[in-house]
Amino acid sequence: MRSRLLIGLVLAVILGVQVAGLMLMGRPWICPCGSVKLWHGVIDSAETSQHLLDWYSATHVLHGILFFAGVRLILPRLAVRQLALIALAVEVGWELIENTPVIVERYRVQALARGYTGDSILNSLSDSAMAMFGLGLAAWLPIRITIGLVLAVEIGLAAIVRDNLTLNVLQLIHPVAAISAWQAGR
Repeated sequence: MRSRLLIGLVLAVILGVQVAGLMLMGRPWICPCGSVKLWHGVIDSAETSQHLLDWYSATHVLHGILFFAGVRLILPRLAVRQLALIALAVEVGWELIENTPVIVERYRVQALARGYTGDSILNSLSDSAMAMFGLGLAAWLPIRITIGLVLAVEIGLAAIVRDNLTLNVLQLIHPVAAISAWQAGR
């Protein structure tokens, strides 16, 4: 019982840091359009990353899978609940970094993110939940199926919206003009 209470407290602190950090950055709670959608599927839109779920939600599921693998590799005996808290802290760290003006501007120069203004707080919290969902999948599914899932998501996103986690990271770190042209449909 005490262990659950402690985990709940740590979870609340981590999510509280996420919300407070985003509020300090001036992020809106919901889409500035005034509505809350369960799904927003238009990739090149100012409403991307403003609602509960969008195409990038799948990349956050992959974050959770990768964080599970990374933490499990470094700390193989760690209980899944503790591993999940570490992974959540890493995801929240990314969510805060991702919404800094420098990173938002880096995204804005990409072909698919020209209208990007950063995440709403609702979307950012949803992204963290998606990462925890991915972590749960990785903890529960056999490794072969998990690897197949990662490949299917990456290939599927590339085929459907011309973006995925790999391309997103590559274009953020070192934009490639040919990839930008392909993503723009040219």
